[in-house]
Parts: sequence; C-alpha cells; structure tokens
Amino acid sequence: MKNFIAVGIFALVLMMTACSDKPVAVEQLPQPVKAFIQQHFPGQTITYAEKDVELAGSKYDVVLADGTRVDFDTDNVWDKIECTMASPVPTALIPAPIVTHIQTNFPDAMILKIDKDHYGYEVELANGLELKFNKQGVLTEMDD
Repeated sequence: MKNFIAVGIFALVLMMTACSDKPVAVEQLPQPVKAFIQQHFPGQTITYAEKDVELAGSKYDVVLADGTRVDFDTDNVWDKIECTMASPVPTALIPAPIVTHIQTNFPDAMILKIDKDHYGYEVELANGLELKFNKQGVLTEMDD
C-alpha cells in the first residue's frame, strides 16, 4: 500500500512539473504556427509567444502586435482566437454556416473571439453577445 501511495505521489509531482508555461522566442515556434500567423494575420508581428508543455505534447499561445491572441493545440492547429475591435477574427477562419448566421442576424457585428470546443464553437461578437454553435454550425445557445 505504501508503494502504491508513493508511486501516486511521484506521478502527481511529475505531472505538475511537466505542465508549465514558458516564454519562447519566435524562432522556436513550430513552422505551422508561424505559417498560420503569416497567412491569416499578414503584416502583424509576434510580440510574445509561450509554450505550454503537457503530457500529450506542447501547446503554444501567441500574442500579436495589435493585441490579437491565438492559442494552438498540440497539433499546432488554432484552438482559440481573440482579436480587438481594430482587427476582428478573419472570416476565412470561421466555418461558413457560422459566418452566414452572423451576417444574416447581426449584419453590423464584428466577431472578436472564436473558441473551438468539444461540442463546436463559441463566438463572441463586438456587441457583447456570446453565441454557441455545434460542429455543423447550427446555433445552440445565445447569451448576452
């Protein structure tokens, strides 16, 4: 029993030390992350990058000069994008049914945040509305 507890404590300590956020130089970012930023945020420079080492791999958080923040999952695919009023989330990154829904129902609203989740997407508009869509882009919830 003591050995089982010791192994459990060791595993817990190992997991806690393995999961840490560390600043990284832009040059150390994976190529897919840098390519994504260059393609979808042209002219923007990365002012800060952070590597989050987890047991499943590394995640990256990137902050651009205009205040935009992009989080990447362990596959170096965007997970969350938070933009400013000066530069909303690029439409090319938003699933077409979500873009259509927002343009139809909120034609003047800018999308400032999109977050992928296991159920679909959470979108925040500049007017303060938070919308949740399933993976097919169908609105499931709205909150103000």
